Amino acid sequence: MNDELQLKLLFTSDIHGNVLPLIYGTNEHAELGLAKYATIVQQTRKKHEHVLVIDNGDLIQGTPLMAHYAKMHLSKANPMIEIMNQLQLDAFVPGNHEFNFGKDILLGAVNTSEFPWLSANILTNNQSETYFGKPYLIKTLANDLKVAIIGATTHYIPHWEAPEHIADFYFADAFDTLATLVPHIKKTERPDILIVAYHGGFEKDLATGEATGPLTGENQGYKIASEIDGIDLLLTGHQHRILNDTIDNCLIIQPGSALKAYGDIELTVKKNQDDTWQLTHKKAEIKDLIDVPADGKVHTTIAPLEKSTQAWLDQTIGHVVSDLTISDPMQVRLEKHPFIELIQQIQMEATGADISATALLNNESTGFGKTVTMRDIAGNYIFPNTLVVLELTGRDIKDALELNASYFIINEKNGVTVNPAFTTPKPEHYNYDMWEGINYRFNLQKSFGERVEAVSYHGKPLVDEATYHVALNNYRASGGGNFTMFTNKPIVKEVQIDMVELISAYIEAHSPVEVNVTKNFTITY
Repeated sequence: MNDELQLKLLFTSDIHGNVLPLIYGTNEHAELGLAKYATIVQQTRKKHEHVLVIDNGDLIQGTPLMAHYAKMHLSKANPMIEIMNQLQLDAFVPGNHEFNFGKDILLGAVNTSEFPWLSANILTNNQSETYFGKPYLIKTLANDLKVAIIGATTHYIPHWEAPEHIADFYFADAFDTLATLVPHIKKTERPDILIVAYHGGFEKDLATGEATGPLTGENQGYKIASEIDGIDLLLTGHQHRILNDTIDNCLIIQPGSALKAYGDIELTVKKNQDDTWQLTHKKAEIKDLIDVPADGKVHTTIAPLEKSTQAWLDQTIGHVVSDLTISDPMQVRLEKHPFIELIQQIQMEATGADISATALLNNESTGFGKTVTMRDIAGNYIFPNTLVVLELTGRDIKDALELNASYFIINEKNGVTVNPAFTTPKPEHYNYDMWEGINYRFNLQKSFGERVEAVSYHGKPLVDEATYHVALNNYRASGGGNFTMFTNKPIVKEVQIDMVELISAYIEAHSPVEVNVTKNFTITY
């Protein structure tokens, strides 16, 4: 009998709809995607006898391919699930973005999956049982080697997601759930290896243990690894970081996003004299997909939807007269830009609100040229957001503006740069909003919390106790980005059409579009 056994584990997280090795905004080749990863899975299974393949969520949303599927091809199989079925995935943990398209698409993905969905802390609304059926999985390999895989998901989802998308779910605290479940499994199942796959990240610096931001509960990876005994391997995600480390003998890994990289983990066990297994060695590596050939079967599977997606993206929607191109994202955030003005106009027309807030969602946005295609729109507005009008007080708006003003810091050369809190550990440029319908000034020479000056509405000072109707995307309206001043505020109106559709409809209706910039904010430093 072999007294030593090696288990190979392949791990992905935050794939976000990336299948083919390309960037949809430009159609340029990129070293990423499920088609390349499928080749790795096949090669690994040929080389190793014992292989587990786990994905950690945020799978079905994130590219124009999946946006197009959700809008026009729901009668067909979900392509991400179809491919994961082909890869014979062993376990899947749902992420927060699995809920973005609503319950019907979510359950369609669940029902067609040939692999278990694991999340111990996502419960039915009455909290009587786990929603996806299994909180954990026991895999029994050769010679009765037992591997426990527990799934957990960040419980912060209600702070971001549209209420109707999560009406039937209860999100229990991930740490509390695992703190109870791990010792229970150790006692009752007696696994030889215990793995936690957690769709969440780290709230503290891995080296120092110092908090890296507000301890909201969104990310609890450090607390899980350092305070729950018995976890051999903690698989993480959500933050899109590249991490490979150990916390108190718990091996941790996070492989970034968009399947530019994956986790390659080796676990070695040795047979004890009493015929039990002992974990003697564990090693994790982050590996890229450079020069890995794409799998032909995945290409064939995705081909009809890909062809339809490319045709959709190449549609000309309309034309613009103004210069809406973006060359310097920082300058867009420091001074009113026509592209942002256009988004504000669209939000205000769609909702009827005369105050609006929006963000430049990332630093890859290039704006619009003179001819606007669906590819341009989907490439610049990358999230499936809808719009909500909230009734906010003047005090709420000022508090939000102070949070926006904290996006900037003055550097050693007396210039302006981005506050590291918005870039580390995860880029969160989408959490800096610019406002329309009010006038305001940020004085960056002042301390955080005291930077907002001269806020006015229709030429008069904003009144703290007065109420105003404000158009926001649904993520922000639910408090996403730590905008707690928006949480549980009265909803005046909801527009259940996503922003890509609203932008395309506006451009089509107003083509050729001319944007006159209203310079309603200034930033001094």
